Amino acid sequence: MTDSPGQSAVLAQQGPVALVGSGEYLDVMIDVDVGLLAGRNPRAVLLPTAAAEEGGETVQHWLDLGTRHFARLGVEPVPLRVLTPDDANCRDLAASVAGAGLIYLSGGNPGYLASVLRDSVVWSAIVTAWQAGAALAGCSAGACALSYVADDVRAMPMRGATAEPRISHSLLSRPSGLAAIPEVAVIPHFDRMQRWSPGLAGRYIDRTPAEVTVVGIDEDTAIVTAPGVPGDQAGTRRRFTVAGRQSAWILDRDGSRAEYPAGSTFCVRARSR
Repeated sequence: MTDSPGQSAVLAQQGPVALVGSGEYLDVMIDVDVGLLAGRNPRAVLLPTAAAEEGGETVQHWLDLGTRHFARLGVEPVPLRVLTPDDANCRDLAASVAGAGLIYLSGGNPGYLASVLRDSVVWSAIVTAWQAGAALAGCSAGACALSYVADDVRAMPMRGATAEPRISHSLLSRPSGLAAIPEVAVIPHFDRMQRWSPGLAGRYIDRTPAEVTVVGIDEDTAIVTAPGVPGDQAGTRRRFTVAGRQSAWILDRDGSRAEYPAGSTFCVRARSR
């Protein structure tokens, strides 16, 4: 898909996005978080939305963990209890996003997270801050929700199972995620998921349109956007750097995969949201 000059300008202005396989608010992600905040306001807005269905104790766990993590880094933590659609349309909560150097979506249920934030005033505030240069991060469910597909990989039926519903083209043609990064669909916890369910990658690929790249992200690992690089006549590519402890994997529809260990980069074709 060809990018217009206006879209290319927006890509250049946006802050970086980190899609994290696991490890939010843990020491293993300190270098990633410090890099995301470099040159930005030391203020991190934390949304536990994806964990809302798991109850108040789990929500508080993520808020406490994130608060301690960023306080240790000398960054002001701003816990934002956006747990329901009503919360997501609360203008007072949306106003708390202003001035953030980093907005972080932690783990839980990616479909719930996407459904709560989609078309809300809080999501609009997040997008406005991000397009103005704030960094945006999502871990596990948060990473899925920021990409094209927000399906919960743990709940996917076995490929070819009789109970698996046929996926219509119309469903594939519109994102279930928030599509901040619409050119990818991510499988978090990829190293663990592959051991748990070896056919999971194929089932995930079945749920994505052909122009979306499926990326497996290992635990304690992130892929972080970098400024676009000139492409061929098809337009601009989006470049990612792999950070953390393990690898990211580009998964092909023929079953092959390419490994990108920490420190390496890869590119995918940029596309409109």
